[in-house]
Amino acid sequence: MDQNQPDGKKQIALNIVSSKSKHKGFGAGSIDLNNMSPVIIDRGEAKIDIGAMHAKSKVERGIKFSADKEDVPNGRQVWLVWVAVDRTADGRSYGGATACEMLIDEEAKRGWKILADHVNRMDYALKRRFMLDELGSEEKAALKTLLITHNEEWWNASPDELKQALEG
Repeated sequence: MDQNQPDGKKQIALNIVSSKSKHKGFGAGSIDLNNMSPVIIDRGEAKIDIGAMHAKSKVERGIKFSADKEDVPNGRQVWLVWVAVDRTADGRSYGGATACEMLIDEEAKRGWKILADHVNRMDYALKRRFMLDELGSEEKAALKTLLITHNEEWWNASPDELKQALEG
């Protein structure tokens, strides 16, 4: 793809810079997503799906998305949960978690989501917020089980706010 714009100027690309990088020029301080994991909760099961980082999770592939919920009358509810891992002197913990709703109709290959909401909620998780109230009890239980089985030490070191948010 040509990165030059019609006026001859080079297009600015979004750089994801890791903490290992020595980058100090333009774009320094960009978002570091190394400590962010996307979790898909579908049909009562929570799974880490790194493809969701680029809107290409298993459930999203092959689906044409609309911002109009009425375009997906037979869609099933699927949740994307952004989970941020904190690194402190005491070790790691789950530092932020936010949930975003989607509707998926695989038969019709149609889906509904608000991309801006997904991006904003990723940002909220990176800023160490917890926004899980919209999840039902089955989804909360699935997420809690995944977080504990993934790393119980991280779960034990996590803020009480997360533990309370996932209690039924």
